[in-house]
Amino acid sequence: LHSILCLFLFLLQVGFFPSECVELINDKVPQSVTNSVPKPVSKKHGKLITFLRTFMKSRPTKQKLKQRGILKERVFGCDLGEHLLNSGHDVPQVLKSCTEFIEKHGIVDGIYRLSGIASNIQKLRHEFDSEQIPDLTKDIYIQDIHCVGSLCKLYFRELPNPLLTYQLYEKFSDAVSAATDEERLVKIHDVIQQLPPPHYRS
Repeated sequence: LHSILCLFLFLLQVGFFPSECVELINDKVPQSVTNSVPKPVSKKHGKLITFLRTFMKSRPTKQKLKQRGILKERVFGCDLGEHLLNSGHDVPQVLKSCTEFIEKHGIVDGIYRLSGIASNIQKLRHEFDSEQIPDLTKDIYIQDIHCVGSLCKLYFRELPNPLLTYQLYEKFSDAVSAATDEERLVKIHDVIQQLPPPHYRS
């Protein structure tokens, strides 16, 4: 910790970090650390700073890291708009794959009410998070159709901002409290039209 503090204070002093971006609380910095910071900048230290600046500038972009397979985009627990922007899809692939499967094979009692086998749900989640599209026609999933419905529910549950968004919560609440069914439908339709495009499409 002492070495890290010394390096940080040194870099701050020689201008590697802009001073206006950093606030030091002097009485909380140990005296031994402040006394050990070298005052003059020698040629030796100039080489270190040049190396650090070159290293920081040569870092690969996010896109290059994705192309090399080093960086994976999160699917679950990621903001819906951000995920669609990064993936280039109109609708999350996990929802597209699962709903197509359910429409074809999921005409069973309680498709969204009953839970699937936890290990199957986690296996599917891992494959989607690894940017793979799992083969849902495998026997393991055909025999446990509920795990696909459970995965959809899990995706929606982990969205940081719900599908119907926190911002429109009061409006949805007012809409479902309307006096008649007809009025309720009109109001809900109006609020749905106000959803952000990624949420509306999904």
